[in-house]
Amino acid sequence: MELANQRKQDKSSIEIDKRLEEEDPFGLDEDMEIVLFKCLDCNGTDEVPEYIIGEFSVDKSKGGEVELHCPHCNGTMIRARNIPSD
Repeated sequence: MELANQRKQDKSSIEIDKRLEEEDPFGLDEDMEIVLFKCLDCNGTDEVPEYIIGEFSVDKSKGGEVELHCPHCNGTMIRARNIPSD
């Protein structure tokens, strides 16, 4: 009886492994869209994944600008496209 249960578990594990190989249940193979941010204080730049920006946008009004902290100087970073040219 125990041997039969072990075989069922092994077969189950193999089926799950096959499904995980065929599918991408966690979205790991998807391309990540990257947005360039530029610091208003030190002019440093940082590439930020789009999904991070989406999470910071939750509390913003429609069209509100997302601001992040600069990893270089802890200043304010905004999307590079919104920065006036020097």
